[in-house]
Amino acid sequence: MPSRLLAVLLVVAPLFAAAPALAAAAAPAADAAAAAPSGKGGASIVAIVNGDVISREDVENRRRLFALSTGLPLSPEVLDRLTAQITRQLIDERLRLQEIQRRRILVSDEDIAKAIADVEVRNNMSAGTLRKRLAADGVAYRTLVDQIRVQIGWTRVLRQQLGAQAQITDADIAEQERLVKEEIGQPEFHVGEIFIPVEEPSQAEEARRFSDTVIQQLRAGAPFQVVAAEFSQSQTALVGGDLGWVQAPQLDPDVLRVLNEMPPGAVSNPIRVPGGYDIVTLHAKREIGNDMETVADVRQAFLPFTSRLDPQNPTDQQKQTLAKAQQISASAHDCAAVEAAGTAAGSVRPPHPGEIRFDGVPPAMRAVLEKLPDNQASGPLVSADGILVIMVCSRTQKNVGIPTRAEISDRLVNERVERVSRQLMRDLRRRAVIDQRSS
Repeated sequence: MPSRLLAVLLVVAPLFAAAPALAAAAAPAADAAAAAPSGKGGASIVAIVNGDVISREDVENRRRLFALSTGLPLSPEVLDRLTAQITRQLIDERLRLQEIQRRRILVSDEDIAKAIADVEVRNNMSAGTLRKRLAADGVAYRTLVDQIRVQIGWTRVLRQQLGAQAQITDADIAEQERLVKEEIGQPEFHVGEIFIPVEEPSQAEEARRFSDTVIQQLRAGAPFQVVAAEFSQSQTALVGGDLGWVQAPQLDPDVLRVLNEMPPGAVSNPIRVPGGYDIVTLHAKREIGNDMETVADVRQAFLPFTSRLDPQNPTDQQKQTLAKAQQISASAHDCAAVEAAGTAAGSVRPPHPGEIRFDGVPPAMRAVLEKLPDNQASGPLVSADGILVIMVCSRTQKNVGIPTRAEISDRLVNERVERVSRQLMRDLRRRAVIDQRSS
């Protein structure tokens, strides 16, 4: 099963991050969690799932995690509107965990520690930072651990359930390549989704209200990837809701109609689809087989801070790190020098991240890359957790409008995983004994 199906958790950071974006994002998280009400009777029971208890404290911790993740100062009223869906999500997670245990699938402490370390690396945090940040914002560390345990274990359940279906054959890929060639010149969409299930007609109105609340937060600035990772009930939640590039025949007709009318970056209203509601965002649109894009070979040196940056009161270590980054910027005249500097600095980012597509990086970093001459080091790019120096070794124009065999294989596996996951969840819910209490 592709590694990209592993968890995307908490704040999803871009490959590169310039100073203004991360420095500005550092402050609101504490305010957001403070806005979450502490609640009363934290140990009271919200639901019993096949004999396992979900407490009010469990719901409260998940609400706080969402508030911290979005970086928005969410009001108690908004968080209250999310409670029903959070409860339903926790019930589903408990069903998944019970299935993991029934199949005797082990998720070790080492598995969880590695996943958390990966989250810290992706977010440019030093080891242990995530636990401290959660504690500072009143989120029980167990909340994150439990979420990761279920995500890892459920991925293994689906791998087991898929069996031979997880193997994509040359014939499968050849058939998809034939279909793509027939569609050359037709529109193709890079889509993000948040899927809200409706298991019974009586749940439709509640799901619609929840969808409206989520959309309000997205339009207020909550990161789509974070909201999808927290609340989407599709397997794409594990990659921040990213569907990748999809062709018209692969989309629900109502979703396709909305995408045809949307500008890039917009967020849709709830769209009724089989099984629930979809909220979609259009990342980009292109013609199949006709998408010339700049691809750069880059090197980077990331010098980490030992503590999170307070721009008004930098530590001595942070001042020394800035001086070292300035020295690298001035003295590095080729990519080998930047790569060596990144390795020597103990960078948490790979010094050679591979080819970078300009359309795949945030606008602020794209502006830096586009203006930076080849084989010239950038100035220090300061973030909350460290300083980046980057160099473009070379850049080429490539037609990225035809999917590679690897991309086709990933998409086919993901489609099969999604079908199996939804079917298995329906079976688990149907057999479960669930006593859900008023909150």
